[in-house]
Amino acid sequence: MKIIIIGTGKVGFSLAEQLLNEKHDITIVDTLDSALRRATDALDIMSVKGNGVSTATLREAGAEDADLVVAATNSDEVNMVCCLTAKHLGAKYTIARIRNPEYNLGLHELKKNMGIDMVINPENATAVEISRLLRFPSAANIETFCRGRVELMGFRLQDGDFLVNQPLHALSAQVKQLSLLVCAVDRDGEVTIPNGSFIPCVGDKLYLIGRPTSLDQFFRLLGRYSPKVKTVFIVGGGKISVYLTAILEKMKMRVKIVEMSEKRCRLVSEMMPRTTVICGDGTDQELLESERMSAADAFVALTDRDEDNLIISLYAMQQGLHKVVTKCNRQNYTGIARAVGLDSVISPKLITAAQILQLVRGMQNSQGSVMNTLYRIADGTTEAMEFTVGPSTRHLNVPLRDLHLHKGILIAVIMRDGEIIIPEGSSCIQEGDSVIIISRDHPILDLNDIYAEEDGPFLLTGGSDEH
Repeated sequence: MKIIIIGTGKVGFSLAEQLLNEKHDITIVDTLDSALRRATDALDIMSVKGNGVSTATLREAGAEDADLVVAATNSDEVNMVCCLTAKHLGAKYTIARIRNPEYNLGLHELKKNMGIDMVINPENATAVEISRLLRFPSAANIETFCRGRVELMGFRLQDGDFLVNQPLHALSAQVKQLSLLVCAVDRDGEVTIPNGSFIPCVGDKLYLIGRPTSLDQFFRLLGRYSPKVKTVFIVGGGKISVYLTAILEKMKMRVKIVEMSEKRCRLVSEMMPRTTVICGDGTDQELLESERMSAADAFVALTDRDEDNLIISLYAMQQGLHKVVTKCNRQNYTGIARAVGLDSVISPKLITAAQILQLVRGMQNSQGSVMNTLYRIADGTTEAMEFTVGPSTRHLNVPLRDLHLHKGILIAVIMRDGEIIIPEGSSCIQEGDSVIIISRDHPILDLNDIYAEEDGPFLLTGGSDEH
């Protein structure tokens, strides 16, 4: 596909990188030589210097026959006009990054009037992700499928957990009767799609998928069940904090925000009158102590600096807070954070890139099965996808044990008429089902992509009776 990205900040650069990995024709547009140089030095892509609002600039970038134009500059208004101009030139599909909460109420009219097909809001998406983690503090990360009926959670195995040093098929009947599945394991950066003979070890990060109620029961059995979060301490009063606070207030949680800018403090106080807003330096240990940070149920670091977020998150963890969530956009920092015990690390740019990637794959596969959801887990090395099974899907009504699947593919969940099925070898896929696929090293555009060649080796990687 021919894709133009206007604005090469964190989101634009990350998106270009991921789309390039999927062999798309990418052109970037920016007004800054330094941004263009950084992108072209790191990535094999075309670049155009200029303002994305300009018809001449967009023509030079090839907007007339572009399949997709993504406007991701720092200005909401510029992004809107970029989409309008690109649509008039002939671009097939446009996406605008719109972050200001004030535009939320009139988004439908904005999209209609400005020729915008899709709006992305990294801050709002990040806030939603964090709110899930605070709702279920035992998990390091949570993704939802089938409109919330299925959840995927990651957590780190600790010494003394009953899963340690025994194969998955030897789990107790009490665990086996739960509607869930161990769908992936991250061990020192190497991801495995486990079968029944897999033996988990201390330090492994396990990913479970299943009904929310079953996952809840599992964590109770594991002794990891945490009481509900009632108070949240946030450092940083930016857009993510505003969106997050609005969600948490609806969840009846009490929020305290520390923000350095006096002007921003006044603004946040006006927008969130029920929230306590403190003007001060969130990296100041004395201030955190005087504001009784350690008495909170959860801590969230949302400053503009990844380094500050990591340091104050480590301090919060040292103070004994059970749930610590850290915003970090730099990929090289994420591994360091997890190595020192910070498992709930959130990256707005990666969340946004995954949203757009899902759309791009759907556009490529307009005739096949529909991709409803796409998440990247295990530091982006593995994907979890939800598809709706269509009439063009092959091997319908064939038992899973008889299918030839690519290595590293797992059929994790089937939803049929509202019923959640954790598949066994005798299970089969039917038209109209929602199917959740876990894939390592295979970009999946269509449900048919999970099948190996008919004359290839027999590879049943998912849905075996051992699970």
